[in-house]
Amino acid sequence: MGDTGGRGGAGNRGGGVGRGGSGDSGVTDVTEVTDVTTEGTLSGRFFDAAIRLLERVRDEEAEPVRAAGGLLADTVASGGRLFAFGAGHSSLAAQDIVYRAGGLALMNLLAAPGLVGVDVMPATLGSALERVEGLASTVLACSPLRAGDALVIISLSGRNALPVEMAMRARELGIRLIGVTSVAYATETSPRHASGTFLKDHCDIVLDSKIAVGDAELTLDTVPAPFAPASTVVTSALLQAVMATAAGDLADRGIEPPLLRSGNVDGGLAWNDEVFEKYGERIFYRR
Repeated sequence: MGDTGGRGGAGNRGGGVGRGGSGDSGVTDVTEVTDVTTEGTLSGRFFDAAIRLLERVRDEEAEPVRAAGGLLADTVASGGRLFAFGAGHSSLAAQDIVYRAGGLALMNLLAAPGLVGVDVMPATLGSALERVEGLASTVLACSPLRAGDALVIISLSGRNALPVEMAMRARELGIRLIGVTSVAYATETSPRHASGTFLKDHCDIVLDSKIAVGDAELTLDTVPAPFAPASTVVTSALLQAVMATAAGDLADRGIEPPLLRSGNVDGGLAWNDEVFEKYGERIFYRR
């Protein structure tokens, strides 16, 4: 589980190399320090691109984030369960909100063999499975999802059969849907599901990651293809913003959010055991 311990590294926050070495405020460091800068470098360009995207989704997706947080809070308050699904690299963002220190304990991972990250060999098999029609209906039929639950479906392109069919079938079952995708794919690529639709067309709420088609932020004259994907950074940030909003929404209603704590802080394990005991019927990753 994600560990919130260790923030700030060795106690040196936000400084260049050697800045604030002793950590004592008011002590003048007479040693000459040369700041390390990434300006103009590829690493700096990537950070700049990622920061611009994060600022853009913060500003432009504020209302969908609020609505998504409210949907999750509604589900928790009404006794429903929470699930997240993503195939391939989209699974990374889904996993980041499951069994997570500082996250909602009720978020479960909807998984199937070959669809979680790159857990099969060859890895290309996972990509091929995303294009198989009928697979999503089988995954849902074998899952504990039921009417009144909430499902977050993550798919950068939102064009493959798996996420589209999963959203369509889930809606038929009475499951509330949050889609996390790049809406640009719906206008710049063709759909791969027989319905001619994209993930965004079947969700109650859509979060647009703003990622450009191709998911590569950098180019270089000497490199024949664009590179440096930022979709995982942005999608994970979007989802953590939704989880934070849901926790605050629950608190505003007078409901204590079922949050997990890091197992590496004193009292964390005991805290989590109490949460697991209280909400065990809605938590599936411990079974």
